Amino acid sequence: MKTVLVQDRQSMGRFVADAAADVLRNAIADRGNARLIVATGASQFEVLQQLVTRDVDWSVVDAFHLDEYIGIDADHPASFCGYLKQRFVDHVPLRSFAYLLGDEDSAEVMSDVGRKLQSAPVDLALVGIGENGHLAFNDPPADFDTDAPYIRVALDEACRRQQVGEGWFAGLDDVPTHAISMSIRQIMKTSTILCSVPDAQKADAVRRTLLDDIGPEIPASILRRHDDATLIIDRASAANLPHEVLQDLESTA
Repeated sequence: MKTVLVQDRQSMGRFVADAAADVLRNAIADRGNARLIVATGASQFEVLQQLVTRDVDWSVVDAFHLDEYIGIDADHPASFCGYLKQRFVDHVPLRSFAYLLGDEDSAEVMSDVGRKLQSAPVDLALVGIGENGHLAFNDPPADFDTDAPYIRVALDEACRRQQVGEGWFAGLDDVPTHAISMSIRQIMKTSTILCSVPDAQKADAVRRTLLDDIGPEIPASILRRHDDATLIIDRASAANLPHEVLQDLESTA
């Protein structure tokens, strides 16, 4: 895994959008289409805002939903289906987008979307990490072993508190307790992974992702084993890194 240090959220959005567009264009040039996994949350605001302006033949792109709460419909303010429709799907003429519908039978949704996802290799995943180090909704200790494309997960309290802190829910009791998440192994099958992690509240998660032992207690640490993953951090999220690590990153910025 490579780590890239940028100045702020806006710089991150531009960098990731440029890199993502390059991956998609190369895939389209090679075989005539591209396949993309899209994340949500505050970390993706600027990424998606920039990505929809890039010159990509979206008409040959199939996109897939990373994770979704169980028990809320697409009209709920915190719905990831709604988020993706408003910030991405409505802005580009995709060939297809496979939603994870949180208000439908989760087993059927996982089976249907998982079958589509596994029908061919995926070129690019746009992801982030949580304050607890989660990757998608794979909270610690994450399942590193399942081969299922999507799994039903229980959300830990730290994850649920993050959703309140970011303003998606009024209080902890309003946050769903379970979600559908793409599995760790499925994410790691993606050819290229761009992981965007802005903001000071993610600084400890960034430090642990980069420096702790790779394992289920820090799910995002698994990205260090990927051949073409890039962790993009900003000055705020890099704040807890040791001085020598920051110096190395700054020398290549």
